Parts: sequence; structure tokens; C-alpha cells
Amino acid sequence: MTDTPLFPGFRPHLAQVGDGLHIHALVGGEGPPLLLLHGHPQTHAIWHKVAPQLAERFTLVLADLRGYGGSSKPAGDADHANYSKRTMARDMLRLMQSLGHARFDVLAHDRGARVAHRLAVDHADAVRRLVLLDIAPTLAMYEQTSEAFARAYWHWFFLIQPAPLPERLIEADPGAYLRDVVGRRSAGLAPFDPRALAAYEAGLRQPGAAHGLCEDYRASAGIDLEHDRADRAAGRQLTVPLLALWGEEGVVHRCFDPLAEWQRVAADVRGRPLRCGHYIAEEAPQALLDEVLPFLTAS
Repeated sequence: MTDTPLFPGFRPHLAQVGDGLHIHALVGGEGPPLLLLHGHPQTHAIWHKVAPQLAERFTLVLADLRGYGGSSKPAGDADHANYSKRTMARDMLRLMQSLGHARFDVLAHDRGARVAHRLAVDHADAVRRLVLLDIAPTLAMYEQTSEAFARAYWHWFFLIQPAPLPERLIEADPGAYLRDVVGRRSAGLAPFDPRALAAYEAGLRQPGAAHGLCEDYRASAGIDLEHDRADRAAGRQLTVPLLALWGEEGVVHRCFDPLAEWQRVAADVRGRPLRCGHYIAEEAPQALLDEVLPFLTAS
């Protein structure tokens, strides 16, 4: 899966991250390495509006998370550890190492931002600076779940149901699931390039994709919370510089105080809302670049 029309000049890369497992990425641009991670139910294609400007300053690595896009989709295990953010973060570390990048910046959205959070906690020596888009920490969001949040983020509670119920319903009509999830947000379907939507749907139609994304969420509702609680008990925080950005028209802004929550788990954090909804890179690409470029290029 290489979205050549969306990313002209980028080359595909497959990194072996385990026994028979690989992570797919596109690589392009020139400069210090920057890893970009997407959210649900999408792929690396979310970055097509910001990649051209970022590629002028950085070597971009646009990865598909385990279970998504062109990356491997292993079966889940009993405790969902195959899709824990710790395991998915290790995937990304191995991907970057396969490209010769021992230390790099990370820009990540939604599910990818949860992977990036764990990556920066577990492998702080590998992450120079971190930008997280439209999330609060996973543990805070589960512990503070309200009726309003549960209604708006219904998929959090649908996807964690035991297999194969949610998988079967998604596989019955992947395109409808995609359009329902992304189209019910504040901006509707208007921000999405049809080629990007086609890439997301193609990824979701692959064998094992529905199971992979369900396992991602099952892990977040279980083993990931165990890891987060262990960090909290040990007083373990993010130590890398963090920029948190979120959409002021989105659910995270409405139901949580993202900056305050990140300040509880990070030693060096700044952030603010942008005038958009959840899909920042596609709804407000220039506003995102205006925040990200100064932060990542600061000495």
C-alpha cells in the first residue's frame, strides 16, 4: 500500500519487527528524522496535507500501526498484549532503527499518539521531541468517562467487546463503518480527500484489519491501563519535551482538560486547542504546521 498520488517522491519501506511481522512505512524528505503516526480507522495517508512542508525540513517516516494499513495484523492473544501500546511502540522503535535513526522526533494523532506516549516513556533516549494530537492520557480518559464522552466515543466501548462480534459487524460493510466513524465528527466528511478516504477503506478491507483495530482498543481498555497505573505508582513521567494540541470543536476538548492532564504525567509540556475538530492534520493543516514547525526546530 503506497499512496503515490498523495505522497509523490516517497518510497515504501518494510521493517521486520518480529517473527514474520513487519511494519509498512513511506519515507521521504530530507533532514532530521520525524516519525508520523496515524489514528483510527486510518493509515499513514492522514499526513498528505502537511507532508510536503514537513519534508522540506525533515526526513519523514509515515508508518502504519500494527493492525492497520500495510502493516502486519497478527491475531490477538488472551491479554491483548500483541496490541499493547508497549508492543506497538517497540514496533516503531525497530522501524526507525531499521532506517538508521537512533533518535528522532514524533508527531502522532489519536491511536498513534497513544503509541507515541508509550514510546517516549519506555524509550525516552530515542525520542527527542513529541507532538500529540487530540488525546488526553488514556488512563485519565477511562477514569473520567462520563455519559457525554461514552455517547460521543461509542466506538471505544463497541470495539472492546469480545471477538468476533465487533469484527463481524465491521467486516459486513467496512466502508459504512469508516464513513460513520469519521463522518459523525464535528466537520463531517468535508475535510477528507477522496483519495485518502479510499486508502482508509482499502486498509480496513484487508484480512485481519477489523480484528487488529479491535485488539488495539481491547489492549487500551486492559493491559495498557495496567502499564499506565504502574507508571503512576512509580512516579514515572514523560521527560521529553511535549507539545499537546487538540481541536476545540472536538470531544476531547469538551469532556476533558487535556493540558492539565498532560501536565500530570509530563515534566515539560505545553499546548493549546486549535480551531478545528478531531482530525487536525486534515481539517487544519496550516494551523498544525504553524505550531509544530517552531516546536520541532527550536534549539
